[in-house]
Amino acid sequence: MRRTPALLILPLMLATPAQARDSLGIFESWGAFRDPATPRCYAIAQPVARQGQSAKGFASVGNWPRQRVRGQVHIRLSRARAAKAPVTLVVGERRFSLVAGQMDAWAADARGDAQIIAAMRSATSMSVASIGADGRGFADNYALRGAATAIDAAALGCAKLR
Repeated sequence: MRRTPALLILPLMLATPAQARDSLGIFESWGAFRDPATPRCYAIAQPVARQGQSAKGFASVGNWPRQRVRGQVHIRLSRARAAKAPVTLVVGERRFSLVAGQMDAWAADARGDAQIIAAMRSATSMSVASIGADGRGFADNYALRGAATAIDAAALGCAKLR
């Protein structure tokens, strides 16, 4: 397994309020972390940066054992979307319509989460697209190499937390 430097994942960790986090591993461009105080565990990655642009936003798959939530997909968009603009996730050859707020998007239910994660396990890339608040379309692209391992590490990291 080739590891990506932790410095690439550091901005994702800083995107949320400061809390104690345990690294469960870095797998290619995906990291797995545990917040024992919450408790929660998650796999997370930034979109692939385009030339001249910094990577903004993130994709994550989280687990909250106290709430009995496992494998919940969450996308933080790189740009604010236009009101009522649809958000579409393409994983390999599968397309998913997501429920969205201004900057965030999710599967409609646990079944949708499971379908997205299954598609992530067999695809090499995914993209999430919408129309920005400025009226221009945008897409955030993610490499999925290492995603399955990070998702599994996050699930195992929370297996005994309650």
